Amino acid sequence: MEKLQTLATIRKDIEKHVGQKVTLKANGGRRKVLINKGVIEETYPSIFVIRLENDTQRTVTYSYSDVLTKTVQLVFAS
Repeated sequence: MEKLQTLATIRKDIEKHVGQKVTLKANGGRRKVLINKGVIEETYPSIFVIRLENDTQRTVTYSYSDVLTKTVQLVFAS
């Protein structure tokens, strides 16, 4: 059985990985899945920021509810 996650536990988990590389798999809509690699730059009370690896100027932001609803999936680099 999958561990029950809340927004608070998701936020704490992401805060532990600030500055680390992550693989991002996001639902782009219309059957598109976007896969990127980047670094978690900052966390805020309701969103977090990822700087994409392939473009040094581009950042993307997602909410913790995106992770909860599995619109965004994060795989942390070991």
